Amino acid sequence: MRIVDENSKYLGIPSLLLMENAGNGLSKIIRSNLNSNKKNVIIIFTGTGNNGGDGFVAARHLAGLSITTIKLVLVGNPKKIRSDEARLNWNAINNMDLIQLFNIRDSSDLNKYRSDLSEPDVIVDALLGTGITGKLREPIASVIKYINNLSGLRVAVDVPSGMDPDTGEISDNCVKADITTTFHKAKPGLIDNKMAGKLEVVKIGIPPEAEYTVGSGDLRYIAQKRATKSHKGDFGKILVIGGSNQYSGAPAIAGLAAYRTGSDLVIILAPKKISTPLRSYSPNLIVREYSNDFLNSTALEKNIDLLEWADSIIIGPGLGKREETYKAIDVFFNLIKGKNKSILIDADAIKAVADKKDLIKGQSVVITPHFGEFKIFTSNKYEIPKNPRERAEVVKKIANNYDITILLKGPIDIISDGKRYKLNKTGTPAMTVGGTGDCLSGIVGSLLGMKYSPYRSAIAAAFLCGKAGELAEKKAKGPHIMATDLLKYISFEIFL
Repeated sequence: MRIVDENSKYLGIPSLLLMENAGNGLSKIIRSNLNSNKKNVIIIFTGTGNNGGDGFVAARHLAGLSITTIKLVLVGNPKKIRSDEARLNWNAINNMDLIQLFNIRDSSDLNKYRSDLSEPDVIVDALLGTGITGKLREPIASVIKYINNLSGLRVAVDVPSGMDPDTGEISDNCVKADITTTFHKAKPGLIDNKMAGKLEVVKIGIPPEAEYTVGSGDLRYIAQKRATKSHKGDFGKILVIGGSNQYSGAPAIAGLAAYRTGSDLVIILAPKKISTPLRSYSPNLIVREYSNDFLNSTALEKNIDLLEWADSIIIGPGLGKREETYKAIDVFFNLIKGKNKSILIDADAIKAVADKKDLIKGQSVVITPHFGEFKIFTSNKYEIPKNPRERAEVVKKIANNYDITILLKGPIDIISDGKRYKLNKTGTPAMTVGGTGDCLSGIVGSLLGMKYSPYRSAIAAAFLCGKAGELAEKKAKGPHIMATDLLKYISFEIFL
């Protein structure tokens, strides 16, 4: 849901509008459960995140009703309200006379307000949203126990605090809701879950495109922070198998793109003839050479230690189309069988497996064909529709057939793991220059090495590579860019 929320913002839907719609929708659910013949006491417990922001908005809408008394409890320090949208709505209710405000910063504050916070008709849980794991901290833990001991209708906002909305699991404690008002669509873990009570789904104006179009939310999902005590290799050891006597640039660009994405170590396995040019591209590149001018089975068998060493493997950039190389690719997949490696297959390696798809079926694999390579991979059995979503259904079907992830490159990239798909619209016609596909391969391979799923890696890589291309064109003041220009702009921070 966090991805969809941010992608909505990326598409031009302000987060403030979504919060307003969520809080207003919540207030309508609460209103429909009030007793119209009495003054209803509503206690809204809020946290400092956007879940709390939804509670602030609901309080404002409910305060104008003649049959309500609104008491809002902020659990946490007001100075630590996390988003601008939640802070704006907190400031708004501070200017209202009809809302009684309480602030609980530690468990002792809860005891101080017990008499004021007793005998409600409705209790609203707007404490915690999604993404909560592990043991609950104080004073949240004590407040959840208190809520569960109150008599009155308990309404949870989006998800009962303490519950994983995807799985329904409760790691510590959880609000036992009579009604859960969830937004946009039902989360899997809430369906038929007794702790969630009756499920009410409120539409808040999230467009369908926020789910099937790649946006900044998909990039943020994989933009992990590094722990202080991180060590070399924690963020991926990448092996690039590429290059031949004619092509040295492709594996170099893939390797450098992997470094720029955040990989700790990159080794390129390549022919001796191009090892010196490869090293000359950058002192950061580690090159393991073999004597032949192109990849063959012997080269792989003599370097099997690299297959063991790598977290992910990029195979294809610059390999060439020799029959002996195609046979070596067969050997490669047999050598890594059962080794739990994630593989990025690009360029000539896609053509090599086109008639031997059983080698990759059900593996942790991403293939990145352009239209021509896609036709070869599918033996030209499928017509590629012009409509992007219709085209996506074809890609989804093929990805499902072989249980792999496909990133079909084009003016609009299509990514599918056979169960779902996304369209990526970043990029520019300037990226038709040779080598940008190798850059994409390096980014995907890097993310696979960080242990992201093939689908998530492909989605984020398509977005990031496209944005880097757009920025490179902007800096060049025209379409006269080279693939190496993209390397400067592979950055999460620039685009988040």
